Amino acid sequence: MPKNTNIKSVLIIGSGPIIIGQACEFDYSGSQAIRSLKEEGIEVTLINSNPATIMTDPSLADNVYLKPLTTKSIVEILKKHPNIDAVLPTMGGQTALNLCIEAQDKGIWEDFEINIIGVDIAAINITEDREQFRKLMIEIGVGQAPSTTASSFLKGKEIAQEYGFPLVIRPSFTLGGYGASIVYDQKDFDDLLSRGLEASPIHEVIIDKALIGWKEYELELLRDDNDNVVIICTIENMDPMGIHTGDSITVAPAMTLSDVTFQKMRDLAIKMMRSIGDFAGGCNVQFAVSPDEKEEIIAIEINPRVSRSSALASKATGYPIAKIAAKLALGYHLDELNNQITKTTSALFEPTLDYVIVKIPRWNFDKFEGSNRTVGLQMKSVGEVMGIGRSFQEALHKATQSLEIKRNGLGADGKGETSYDIIVEKLANPSWDRVFVIYDAIQIGIPLSRIHEITKIDMWFLKQYEELLALEREISTYKLESLTYDLLLEAKQKGFADRQIAHMLGCWESEVYNKRKSLGIHRVYKLVDTCAAEFDAKTPYYYSTFENKMTVAKSTFADNESVVTNKKKVIVLGSGPNRIGQGIEFDYCCVHGVLAAKEAGYETIMINCNPETVSTDFDTADKLYFEPVFWEHIYDIIQHEKPEGVIVQLGGQTALKLAEKLDKYGIKIIGTSFKALDLAEDRGHFSELLVDLKIPFPKYATATTADEALAIADDLDFPILVRPSYVLGGQGMKIVINKEELEKHVVDLLRKIPNNILLLDHYLDGAIEAEADAICDGEDVYIIGIMEHIEPCGVHSGDSNATLPPFNLGEFVMQQIKDHTKKIALALETVGLINIQFAIKDDIVYIIEANPRASRTVPFIAKAYQEPYVNYATKVMLGVNKVKDFTFNPKLEGFAIKQPVFSFNKFPNVNKKLGPEMKSTGESILFIDSLKDDQFYELYSRRKMYLSK
Repeated sequence: MPKNTNIKSVLIIGSGPIIIGQACEFDYSGSQAIRSLKEEGIEVTLINSNPATIMTDPSLADNVYLKPLTTKSIVEILKKHPNIDAVLPTMGGQTALNLCIEAQDKGIWEDFEINIIGVDIAAINITEDREQFRKLMIEIGVGQAPSTTASSFLKGKEIAQEYGFPLVIRPSFTLGGYGASIVYDQKDFDDLLSRGLEASPIHEVIIDKALIGWKEYELELLRDDNDNVVIICTIENMDPMGIHTGDSITVAPAMTLSDVTFQKMRDLAIKMMRSIGDFAGGCNVQFAVSPDEKEEIIAIEINPRVSRSSALASKATGYPIAKIAAKLALGYHLDELNNQITKTTSALFEPTLDYVIVKIPRWNFDKFEGSNRTVGLQMKSVGEVMGIGRSFQEALHKATQSLEIKRNGLGADGKGETSYDIIVEKLANPSWDRVFVIYDAIQIGIPLSRIHEITKIDMWFLKQYEELLALEREISTYKLESLTYDLLLEAKQKGFADRQIAHMLGCWESEVYNKRKSLGIHRVYKLVDTCAAEFDAKTPYYYSTFENKMTVAKSTFADNESVVTNKKKVIVLGSGPNRIGQGIEFDYCCVHGVLAAKEAGYETIMINCNPETVSTDFDTADKLYFEPVFWEHIYDIIQHEKPEGVIVQLGGQTALKLAEKLDKYGIKIIGTSFKALDLAEDRGHFSELLVDLKIPFPKYATATTADEALAIADDLDFPILVRPSYVLGGQGMKIVINKEELEKHVVDLLRKIPNNILLLDHYLDGAIEAEADAICDGEDVYIIGIMEHIEPCGVHSGDSNATLPPFNLGEFVMQQIKDHTKKIALALETVGLINIQFAIKDDIVYIIEANPRASRTVPFIAKAYQEPYVNYATKVMLGVNKVKDFTFNPKLEGFAIKQPVFSFNKFPNVNKKLGPEMKSTGESILFIDSLKDDQFYELYSRRKMYLSK
């Protein structure tokens, strides 16, 4: 039993809507904590306003409150649940900590006799108040950069005069580096100081002498009540100081530290954790190390909570940090808990890695026109990917293949930059694509010493790049027939994809695939086991690699640790890295799909590369392959596992894009067929279907050149909505009002997405937009929800405030929506989920588009109506159930409003107007009893304010 037997009921504070700097890694940690506490028989109550995440699913916590994260909501919950004994605020990022402090200041925890567990307020205050933290570090002998706190503009100017430039300005009490900046020049100082003072809730900044070019490291620690401390993971930033860790390419274990400095850093981290307070739980410590022989160590900061890197460290090591941290908060000691992967060793054992992981952030600058695309102290990425390999080179390649930015890995795809000036500019002002630009720089002949001088990236990493390029050049001198076994094996061991090797050899990807198969060069799968195979792991969590063959007892083979069972199995394709337009809501769908398939008696296999989410937790699916959602990797897993089929309709556009390949290779797609998925995307064929069904749609045409688009404009009439096909989140969509705008946008789109078929629709100005989600089994259709958008047609559905049920669509319009939805679902032979979007003008319901897959709104509707719709839909896809087998009983009094949340504050000079291209990073849910609610009035009155053409 837990040491503290007085704790029977715990409140967990979530992190709210996804924003840049605080994303779904905290929902992952929170979900783990909920499960961990419930294992101990503790009642768990959760407050979180995010409907898109699995964390707020009723299947997790005992009581879920989808309420605004305010002290008012906390008081309401505590009054309703007087039995709550403690609050765990460390799983919800900065949002949860700030709310916990506010409740403490207002005396709420004291009033309700609530204990704070997992951290103490004093520790939070010390770590957030940079001056206090600095004094404490100096007191305990931990190095600090020269810095001073300023709480006024005048004081800031004095400090700058004393230190000289470059300087770093960091606001107190902000997340994701919000408001922070490096100031290289006096002329920029006044503006950036003002911005920093405004960004801090207490209008205070700390001004540091900049440690530009120093190396940066992070350590993840856990401590128990007995003062045992374990270091779970040491992460090295490939990028030097000056780039936020959330925007850095990171590597584990640390690659370029001497053992002496590594040990010293460990000792300092433990000392720091002990100095800030006497609490049990998780901690993240960041250090800077001088890039010379001295390896001087300076502490940057310490976070006494589960951090953004905790999810990454958990996935990198297989050690579930949040799960263990939750148990430590109850009073358990580390030596009393088991390692969850081996099930036999103690949680006091520090993980050992016999592989390398590389994390690369995923940005969405294309959504913020005119934004500064350089990366620095303020975090700008919206997601991340992780690659696991036997070497840094293999892991780096797998991470780049996971990004889904139309690159096949490093180099060898014909998409590298060749201009010397552009390359040097991107290295000098760190660009989002610098992971590729380093390769391009070496390729055009810039010496490593010069690249190091510009970027300050350690020479060890640069030499790894140089080796990859040397191998590419060597292979390029061969033809497919003459390529040797050894060279091909080396290329695969270093992570080059078949299609990259095909590019080097001037042949087809399939030819390279066939050649390596004929030579017996096969992927093998290795366990992520936390202990470098010292003990048996009980959890099937795998990554792929290529090994030299060994001969044992006259048998020659490469060791494969993934044992295939005889059970009927199904693969669920994940949604890859978070991005605007495809976020955590698809991970919610994947997790529910996996759980439903388990219930239906299938062995479930998950393929995904996103370290921030619950779908890549080691015990969500029966088997997890932490691999790129990239054709070559998926096909090899399918060949190895031989599943009954693959579910593609839960993982957003990422999984859907692979449906054509699966179909071509004769692999069964579970649920709606590729033919139907493709028909919905092919505007011409889909429109023909609508004509046959006598369903109206806006006048449209397709174009592949600017000339065609201009000719079409005469017939369509302006305004015209222009959009590329096969994209998600309204990428590249724009409303144009004249031929000049049309030509400019079409040329721009075809440059960014060559050979795309562009769709041109007559834009129904002033129309109301609505959407419906439904489950279909090919015979019956059940509409799970119809939502009306508060903003007019023209604002992307993901950026619209939307109400469930609709608030002013008449019966005649609602009947048309229902009829159209059922007709289209059946005509597309949908098996599973479908989402249809409508424009309503003069009481006529027009079809905008149909997506026979899980949509962004499914989790929202499931939470609002308290029904497990993805579970039902998955069982329909698998053929286990028909729609009529389920008893639908939606529960919602009043209305639920989906409210988008934006991260524009990361891009201060960007146009904030809304249009057909999605820009929101997350959403919250608001429940109102009636349309007379003040909040609804406010939303409705502002509905046209941000509409842009």
